[in-house]
Amino acid sequence: MSDRLFFALPGSIETRTGGTIYDKRLIGGLRALGWQVELAEWPASFPFPRRADRQMVASDLAHLPDGTLTIIDGLAFGVLDREVLRHAERLNIVALVHHPLALESGLSPQAQAGFRVSEQSALKCARAVIVTSRMTARGLIQDYGVPAERITVAYPGTDAPVALAQVRHDDHGGPVLLAVGTVSARKGYDLLVDALAPLADLDWSCRIAGSLDRAPEATVALRERIIEAGLQHRIHLLGEVASMVPLYEAADIFVLPSRYEGYGMAFAEALRQGLPVVGCRAGAVPEVVPDSAGLLVEPDDAAALSEALRHLITDREKRRSMAEGALLAGMGLPSWNDTARQVNALLRDLVQVA
Repeated sequence: MSDRLFFALPGSIETRTGGTIYDKRLIGGLRALGWQVELAEWPASFPFPRRADRQMVASDLAHLPDGTLTIIDGLAFGVLDREVLRHAERLNIVALVHHPLALESGLSPQAQAGFRVSEQSALKCARAVIVTSRMTARGLIQDYGVPAERITVAYPGTDAPVALAQVRHDDHGGPVLLAVGTVSARKGYDLLVDALAPLADLDWSCRIAGSLDRAPEATVALRERIIEAGLQHRIHLLGEVASMVPLYEAADIFVLPSRYEGYGMAFAEALRQGLPVVGCRAGAVPEVVPDSAGLLVEPDDAAALSEALRHLITDREKRRSMAEGALLAGMGLPSWNDTARQVNALLRDLVQVA
């Protein structure tokens, strides 16, 4: 029983979001280290579960044997305060918080307040909390009252490039901009369009790779914004992409003006691929992207973002210099094996204490 682990997340493990990719890679790493992981794919409605979905989750938890080591992804955990309280004494519950639910963009004040209350209550029931950045750890300590000694920071890993990453000479024409992430309010693609519109006199193209289905209203609004800006032939929405390798290899600049990131896996991958970065000083992004590798501006400042993009689009030497900085920073990032080993150490300690 000491090597058994129950791991629950909302939706399919094959979903291509940063949080789910983290969960999948962590599970694979823990299995390689000897854990017998039982995966539970809970309803994708979380963090806005229907009553029947809550009942299904409650049944799952009730059927777990006493003492079961249980990791619950924060997208569900944060609204399961009543359910985890019911089982906090008999289960060994670990919360995996990618970022607090209340910090998602586009929420009403009422929804934000509700998430904050429920997540704070749920976190009190966790034996340990895994987070993906120091910034998130600080937030849980300061704003949610989680004791520092219960928090483990396990950074997302990165994969080595298929081919050796190298500084681009981008002699194929105007720079290719690449953005990666689900089209949603938090990713700031509306800001990106507003920043690119004044740069129509320059030679560039932009590709956005990420789901167009998880926030349909955001996708509709983005398409309309692109057309209104007259950029429909220069900004291409690719949807989810099975392999990012060709896109990284063809890109010259990575840009993503997220309004908040609990870590920013896409930024880390861009560094690993040797791409200079343009983004915002939002959430943990400054923790991931050093000044030598990118230009970060204040969130929601379209004019500043536009100026940063103009600087990199027009200055090839600056791009090369920051690409070198990105390569250096990328080489210092953890691997997925590092992530799994850190979580493994935490789980082994919990089992011994139990």
